[in-house]
Amino acid sequence: QVQLVESGGGLVQAGGSLRLSCAASGSAFRLNFMAWYRRAPGKQRELVASMSSGGDVNYAESVKGRFTFSRDNAKNAVYLQMNSLKPEDTAVYYCNTNPPMWSLWGQGTQVTVSS
Repeated sequence: QVQLVESGGGLVQAGGSLRLSCAASGSAFRLNFMAWYRRAPGKQRELVASMSSGGDVNYAESVKGRFTFSRDNAKNAVYLQMNSLKPEDTAVYYCNTNPPMWSLWGQGTQVTVSS
């Protein structure tokens, strides 16, 4: 059974950086059409960034220019480099396919940005 495990979150001051990782278990799983999502307190889950099988990336306007989505097929992992973090980036971050598969939602990783 395929699982996605997120890590790398934490508490950081505004303007700081974090790098999130998402490791996929199961050698049969391919990192096609992956995405990062987040859910802030009291808000619905939103799509932060998505990557096609060809490597094209789209970002939400709110993170464009600050976040970078990358993929390492050899490690079966995707990453989200987050720079210039803002308090409004505080959320639980998840990786999943795009569109998401219900069975792949993991625990996520908490990112908290203090002002």
